[in-house]
Amino acid sequence: MNIIRVSDRYEWCALPEKPENVDDLVHQLMEARDERRLLKLQRDLAAVKLLIIDKLGYVPLSTTGTELLFEVFSQRYERGSTIVTSNLPFEEWTSVFGAERLTGALLDRLTHHVHILSMNGESYRLTQSARCRKLAATDADDQSAVEAIDPDTCEIIIR
Repeated sequence: MNIIRVSDRYEWCALPEKPENVDDLVHQLMEARDERRLLKLQRDLAAVKLLIIDKLGYVPLSTTGTELLFEVFSQRYERGSTIVTSNLPFEEWTSVFGAERLTGALLDRLTHHVHILSMNGESYRLTQSARCRKLAATDADDQSAVEAIDPDTCEIIIR
């Protein structure tokens, strides 16, 4: 396949085990290294046209994991498209990758020839959750008209 998405909802994947997030990908890289099949996995990752790395920065990576992920980015540099999502500003990436020099080299590769989309604002999930709580409070006041509120969609289910 031409696209691999390392996220909680992958669409197409060239790997035998579909990683759901960056931690799963790092785990696969470490397993492949231990089983002496790392070069094949790295070639597979380098060959895809678009690699989406989602949720980078939620959990710090081990030193070995960081080095393996850095190698993936380095091999794809100027050869394939890569999308990275993170809730951290670049200044805080050292907390994920550990070494300042490695983080700088990684950011140098990732930010060359790129479009950076910085999205700041209220969290959609927190906004929806607050809306559901408000609707639930209204629901408690008027039990005759409303049976329940769907917590996923906040839709009011009327009797």
